[in-house]
Amino acid sequence: MASDLSDLYQEILLEHNRRPRNFRTLDDPTHQADGYNPLCGDEISLQLRIAGGETVDDAAFQGHGCAISRASASLLTQAVKGGSSAEAMAKFDEFHRMLTEPDAELDYDLLGDLEMLAGVIAYPTRIKCAILAWHTLKAAMAGEAIATTE
Repeated sequence: MASDLSDLYQEILLEHNRRPRNFRTLDDPTHQADGYNPLCGDEISLQLRIAGGETVDDAAFQGHGCAISRASASLLTQAVKGGSSAEAMAKFDEFHRMLTEPDAELDYDLLGDLEMLAGVIAYPTRIKCAILAWHTLKAAMAGEAIATTE
């Protein structure tokens, strides 16, 4: 059963890499940042449109990188669209904990589909690939132009 679930998660990640959701640019972003992972060369440009400083009306990204990086960015844009800025940051915190604290008790309701990336914790060199888009989100929300995984 666990193998079947792992296979399903892997297939969903590959699908998000092949056909990333929200892989485009926004015409009128209110927040944006560029992220870079110097370890492997992943690059991302994340754009958000946040109405009234509160609701994430739209999210999009461009860039290139490994399958984990692209899938994570794709899942991120889906996870934050329609929610509040505070919810987006809560998801950042929970996602970060999921990949950096092996024994953490996590809020899987908050993570939703992001749980598919939980297996990345077993590959320490790939954690920065998965978290790049999230650090870029945090930078964009803070009004910073650049984020790195250093």
